[in-house]
Amino acid sequence: MADYKDIHGIKVKAVSSDPSNPIDGEVWFNTTTEALKYKGPAGTGAWSTGGTLNTGRRLGAASGGQSTSLVFGGSEVPTVYKSETESYDGSSWTELNNLNTARDHTTGFGSQTASICAGGYTGTDRTPNTELWNGTSWTEVNDLANKKREMASCGTSTAGLVFGGELPAPFSAENESWNGTSWTELADLNTARQRPTGAGTQTAALCYGGDKDPATTYSNDTESWNGTSWTEVADLNTARNGMSGGGTQSSAIGVGGGSPSVGNTEQYNGTSWSEVADLSNARQIGQGDAEINTTAIIAGGWGPGFIDATEEFSTPSGIQTVSSS
Repeated sequence: MADYKDIHGIKVKAVSSDPSNPIDGEVWFNTTTEALKYKGPAGTGAWSTGGTLNTGRRLGAASGGQSTSLVFGGSEVPTVYKSETESYDGSSWTELNNLNTARDHTTGFGSQTASICAGGYTGTDRTPNTELWNGTSWTEVNDLANKKREMASCGTSTAGLVFGGELPAPFSAENESWNGTSWTELADLNTARQRPTGAGTQTAALCYGGDKDPATTYSNDTESWNGTSWTEVADLNTARNGMSGGGTQSSAIGVGGGSPSVGNTEQYNGTSWSEVADLSNARQIGQGDAEINTTAIIAGGWGPGFIDATEEFSTPSGIQTVSSS
């Protein structure tokens, strides 16, 4: 009697866990769950309501992923500079130990248990101050080469990048690399800008959006970093500054931004940007991050009007279960 392989020319593969990036039409048997599965087309992404920040804020920084996010710094309205740190478990925020230096217009990268907070504005001046989070507390480490604010960043607590921003004058194209101990200046962005958004790693990064000089010129420029130099790639559909976002060099997301504030969400696939579902509350200068372009989080921001709510973006994977025991 003919078996499945005789009829179709292939066997259904048996695996202990679902493939991390299956292609449409792929079929497999998960031996752990004893389920036959296949990959269909991914669904349309949508935003849903998450937990409310304990300390509402804007112009802070975030690291981690959708259900493992860390938010730190920022400011309230009227302006009160914040040092509060909060972690997210997918449903609620928990207050943790504060930054040593309260600031807004800062940037951050890393994970919920190992992050960097760099630069910002303390209320009297821009700062080059850098702090390292170890999952429990913040420790001051080596400063950025220059004091600045409104930068983008990406990477891990031992291998990161900070690029763009605002120096006392003019807007910055500077690009600095963090090795876990100190900062090194590398090749500049092609376009100097403040309030851009970053995604990727220390050697494969993406910089998109922001303000060109003068500040009234919003940018849709996207640049790709290969560890040595920046190359201009496909533009955002909507020019704006103050977006949240993140992801990888080939799977990034840009969320919200302004001015005025918008709810636009765009996904980057390594070649081009596509508009997808809008935020429920249009906002800019919120705290957000993403690991890839199909999941993201944004907390707080400015509407106009102060926002302390969290929204989560998810895209159905398209993985379907045919049968299970």
